[in-house]
Amino acid sequence: MVDTAALPSFRYHPDPIATGSVRASSETCACCEGIRGFVYTGPVFAEAELDNALCPWCIADGSAHERFDAEFTDAESVGLGSEPVADAVADEVAFRTPGFTGWQQERWASHCEDAAAYIGQADTADLLGEWSAAIPSLRADVEIGDEDWESLLSSFAKGPTGSPTAYVFRCLHCSELVGYWDSH
Repeated sequence: MVDTAALPSFRYHPDPIATGSVRASSETCACCEGIRGFVYTGPVFAEAELDNALCPWCIADGSAHERFDAEFTDAESVGLGSEPVADAVADEVAFRTPGFTGWQQERWASHCEDAAAYIGQADTADLLGEWSAAIPSLRADVEIGDEDWESLLSSFAKGPTGSPTAYVFRCLHCSELVGYWDSH
């Protein structure tokens, strides 16, 4: 069993193992050159090839950004389609928070004038169950009629072959669920 309590804390991505953005690994980190027991598996925007090559600690402390000019989410996409956020918040999400993989350009949802916490991909069962409160936000992301929405809602899937996929976030201030969806 892997000790996940040792992982750094990420305000805007509280459980990167559950979302698939971090996994247990014996890989050497390209930044600190240590073997930390975990590796980041999400997107990295940098000149260097850094896929599955960075530990969560080098993301959390900003050293991966400083050394490689790496971004883990496009800073311009933080709050895109929802509420704008302060530059310092966009920087924390973009440069010191594990990102997530989407079909198109990822967006980081915001609410209550802050970035929201990414909690994961959702399929139809999730949206009709524990994450049903995200439906108004997802529905606002597309202008379609009721019948077309019901058809879309019944087709959400997650994982590397799931499309369309919903991405769900929780507001850090009021706990409202928000999100968006995309497809390949």
